[in-house]
Amino acid sequence: MENFEVSQGKSIGELWREAAWFCLHTAFAICAMLFAILMFSFTNPSAEDPTPKLIGTALAFLIPLLAGFLIAWKQQNPVAKYVWISGVLIFAALCVWVIDLPTGPGLCEHCLVIDRLRRTFFDIYHGSGLVAGQGLMVGAWIPLSLFGYALGAAFGLKEQPLR
Repeated sequence: MENFEVSQGKSIGELWREAAWFCLHTAFAICAMLFAILMFSFTNPSAEDPTPKLIGTALAFLIPLLAGFLIAWKQQNPVAKYVWISGVLIFAALCVWVIDLPTGPGLCEHCLVIDRLRRTFFDIYHGSGLVAGQGLMVGAWIPLSLFGYALGAAFGLKEQPLR
């Protein structure tokens, strides 16, 4: 059996530094999304109209994409392109949380699990009423911002020659 080294020859200090940068890039992506949504909220969008929700979704992806590109282009830190993993983990944790939320009249009372998740996170017309009506922002925009940031970072990094 082969002996596989997980640390790839890196010291504990280097691994801690990469973990810290991973957390910082995750925070940068979420802050970029929050900044975009905050700026958009000054236009006083209607909560019932689907158009602001679609614009918010586009901003939640594009602004972190731009931020990821600029930060990775300036810093050249390859850890930035792995922030999408945070998006998957956050989305999985939110799914477990929403499944565990109590339901009642008007709160997706007779929904199946998949329908509850779909209506909470992705339905812009008839949400589930769970998560105080903020399921789109919490469950879709945060992971989407992390995916956008990672994609922008991948574009911003200079290509490394293959070894």
